[in-house]
Amino acid sequence: MRRTAAAAVLVMAGCGCYADFTLPPLAPGDERRGFAFETRAEPVLARGPSGEWDSQDALNPSVLRAAGGFLNFYSGFDGRTWRTGLATSADGVTWTKRGAGLAPDSSTWEGGYIAANGSALFEGGEYLYWYQAGPKETPRIGLARSRDGRAWRKEPRPVVDFGPRGSWDERGVADPFVIRLEGTFYLYYLGQDRARRQRLGLARSADGVRWEKLRANPVLEPGPDGSFDEAGLGEPAVWRSHGFYWMLYTGRDAVEHRRLGLARSSDGVNWTRLPAVFAGREAWNAKVICDPAVDVAGDTVRVWFGGGDVASPDENLNGQIGYGLLHATLAK
Repeated sequence: MRRTAAAAVLVMAGCGCYADFTLPPLAPGDERRGFAFETRAEPVLARGPSGEWDSQDALNPSVLRAAGGFLNFYSGFDGRTWRTGLATSADGVTWTKRGAGLAPDSSTWEGGYIAANGSALFEGGEYLYWYQAGPKETPRIGLARSRDGRAWRKEPRPVVDFGPRGSWDERGVADPFVIRLEGTFYLYYLGQDRARRQRLGLARSADGVRWEKLRANPVLEPGPDGSFDEAGLGEPAVWRSHGFYWMLYTGRDAVEHRRLGLARSSDGVNWTRLPAVFAGREAWNAKVICDPAVDVAGDTVRVWFGGGDVASPDENLNGQIGYGLLHATLAK
């Protein structure tokens, strides 16, 4: 009887984990629409000095508008541990660091390696931050809450877990990006299978804790051999404007150079890659440009991104955070 009841619970839970859905419909846009990327030459948020929590890498910005300016929940690496810290700015360009606030707990499912690489929203009078934690090879996604952006309360278990055996995300879920549209949270995330292929998928939730994954996942696959994203995809950032959903995402090539790709969708599920590929142009981001965060302001989209001068898939990039603008264009 005990085994039968447990099995029934698992079956019911499994039926609730997957669904068919799209993002809210939009008025049709002009398919000639695109974006041109203009970036500042120098980073706007540098890594810290030796001994600081962000001394090796400062990456993964998640930027929110706030009274008087912007908040940036960004990831810092000291050579051993990834943490999430806070920086503030009046204009989105000049930042003041406020210290690390979220660290991994080695006594829980998180382990001691990472509690970072996340996505922040302000809802219901508090900050919600979905973040990556667990071993490097098999990460999962957690949720933390804060009233002030510094002291955090974590959900006790991952809110997004591995997929079933043989699935596209059975060995890792990471790189969360969350948007809230018409009362529903939508999560774009990286999934990793047993062959360590990394693709992008979608989930939805009413409360940010219990998630349904899209039955048709993944929504974006790596590119063909020789392309900028042939080795995998990650770090999506999604927004809506000009009658479409848009996605900036990180692509890895065969030698671990990383660049940003641009895709467009009318429903948030079926995506079309656009020819635009954005690479680092300066010495500090010559090998890596990654981790986009976006803020929409009319025809212009502010973009904060990570950059590095070492070709690596994850860390020790000499990572720093840059800033740029996506300007809307219209092809003739």
